[in-house]
Amino acid sequence: MTFAASTYRAYSQLPRDVQTLLRDRLPMTLSTGERAAPTAPAAKAASSKATTVTLRNVSKTYANGTQALADVSLQVKRGDFLFITGPSGSGKSTLLKLLYGHEQPTGGEVIVNDVTVSSLRGNRLAHLRRRIGVVFQDYKLIPRRTVSENVAFVLWAQGFTRREINRRLWPTLKMVGLQGKAQCFPEQLSGGEQQRVSIARAVVSTPPLLLADEPTGNLDPDNSLQVIKILKKLNSIGITVLVTTHDEHLVRLSNHPVIQLRNGILHHVRR
Repeated sequence: MTFAASTYRAYSQLPRDVQTLLRDRLPMTLSTGERAAPTAPAAKAASSKATTVTLRNVSKTYANGTQALADVSLQVKRGDFLFITGPSGSGKSTLLKLLYGHEQPTGGEVIVNDVTVSSLRGNRLAHLRRRIGVVFQDYKLIPRRTVSENVAFVLWAQGFTRREINRRLWPTLKMVGLQGKAQCFPEQLSGGEQQRVSIARAVVSTPPLLLADEPTGNLDPDNSLQVIKILKKLNSIGITVLVTTHDEHLVRLSNHPVIQLRNGILHHVRR
């Protein structure tokens, strides 16, 4: 099987929303068996005071009439760690989807890294998505791929060399405590371990922004704390982290800023 064929076969096994996130990253030259040029690693933030995310009077109403967000305004500075809380259906996941272009706002502006997301198409949207890591509640791993293959897939898709993939892969697995599970398949892992694979996959390409959508929603308290500790470790090295959660206990254990969404309306709980 060629490099290109194996990459596209793995891509076809991914859930639809993960395909949406990755599809513009797949180099067209891979379909002909050629290797694409590696994407340069994300540069370190020049200033911790720069704004990474801006929402200006953002609203989102779905085709069935459901209003997910109503006139939401928010600024997130580079290097921040922000909890987004609220009950199920309050608009938390929609907010994150707007940030990586999976959804488009009905009104207002969504700006990430000084670019209006809704104005991006094709390669420009792909470039933005390469700088955003996303962690999903239900892991969304490729079942017939090992831990190392699941984590490396993003790098394969972006055309990194095998040498560069190996250089990035092992430190990332070590960071999430899974270096001994590299050859295991998802079904051989606990829920907490699968979520740590998901985190490793999201950050192996060193994105400056990490979005975690209910990352502890399916985990017990001990594994939930472990996941939050990993996210805090990533934040400590300069990654901006946004975490949606309905786990008030985890939020109370942290001193990070908290916003709450209720019926699509944003409230500042702790600054």
